[in-house]
Amino acid sequence: MAERDPECPFCGIVAGEIPGEVLREGPQTIAVRDINPQAPTHVLVLSRSHFPDAASAAAAGTGILDELVSEAHEVAKAEGVSDGYRLVLNTGLRGGQTVFHLHGHVLGGRGMEWPPG
Repeated sequence: MAERDPECPFCGIVAGEIPGEVLREGPQTIAVRDINPQAPTHVLVLSRSHFPDAASAAAAGTGILDELVSEAHEVAKAEGVSDGYRLVLNTGLRGGQTVFHLHGHVLGGRGMEWPPG
């Protein structure tokens, strides 16, 4: 884990160098609206520290995943979708991850079909 990767756009958002609509801030996370929403509610919960993915964050043992899930639920409540939302953690290229910085997608406001992909 690194505190910051200067090449990472999500590190730039966390540092305030890249604009983002901040909805919530926690000790280890920050929640921003996705700039390319895939649902009426689409919010990203970003880790403040740079972890490339959920697996590396879990291995670090910082409790960041607990906070990320808790903050995602607070976002869902604030956005009025806590009765049904999807929390997605893409991991790796084949898993659909495009920015290699730990983040969860909170998706809601429409039916979430299965299978998702």
